[in-house]
Amino acid sequence: MAAMHPVRRTVFYVSDGTGLTAEALGHSLLTQFEGVQFTQIRTPFIDSEEKARAVVERINATGESDGLRPILITTLIDHSLAAVVHEADAFCLSFFESFLAPLEAELGQKSSHTIGRSHGSADSLNYQRRIEAINFTLAHDDGVSEHELEKSDIVLVGVSRCGKTPTSLYLAMQFGLKVANFPLIPEDFERRKLPGSLERHRAKLFGLTIQPERLAVIREERRPGSRYAALSNCRYEIAEAERMMSREGIRWLDSSTKSIEEISTTILQELRLG
Repeated sequence: MAAMHPVRRTVFYVSDGTGLTAEALGHSLLTQFEGVQFTQIRTPFIDSEEKARAVVERINATGESDGLRPILITTLIDHSLAAVVHEADAFCLSFFESFLAPLEAELGQKSSHTIGRSHGSADSLNYQRRIEAINFTLAHDDGVSEHELEKSDIVLVGVSRCGKTPTSLYLAMQFGLKVANFPLIPEDFERRKLPGSLERHRAKLFGLTIQPERLAVIREERRPGSRYAALSNCRYEIAEAERMMSREGIRWLDSSTKSIEEISTTILQELRLG
């Protein structure tokens, strides 16, 4: 019996700004459909009719090439530009049309319909806090430094390549949290002690673990054929790390099948930082 090929669809995110909001919304929706492979295209800064019509041409050409109409997710606030883009032969989802009009009705007030409003009203202090958090997190990645560790909001621990760095950066960029992360290595297991001065920051500690098979695949890409990537070594390190975290009373979760968003949300809830 021939194997079933997955359905393939192209998704366009069209925005008058960066398109990150449309992409975040679309990603959350698309992950619910495991039987479909999506090609995702972000088209930001569509702020003129000329650009809007060029996008329509690109969407239509893609639909003809694919043999299926593309999916279009927009966050265009300008009605005239939205009308042009929605002329495309695509399945359209408009973030503002779906949510802004009902909210206007509920509040009894018309919105400003101002392009880039969300970015223009951003709190400069909050922005500065995020920049400082990112700088701190980069300086405290992978156990590089214990300097000013008392200023951290979170300290992540776990074996190498279990997802500590991307989670740390996501927490810094999205929530302005200062995150340090430390690898748990064989020397720590032999000493039966946490690395460095982490004992003093126990309340901030959170652990990540991962399935050995998944870890072996990740490490093999980094160091092919090495003992570091061997499944037997991955099993040993993970078992020892989990034993240490349990012994030290450190809360932890398995990152194998979770997105960075899910991991981060769990950490915020567990440490009551949300």
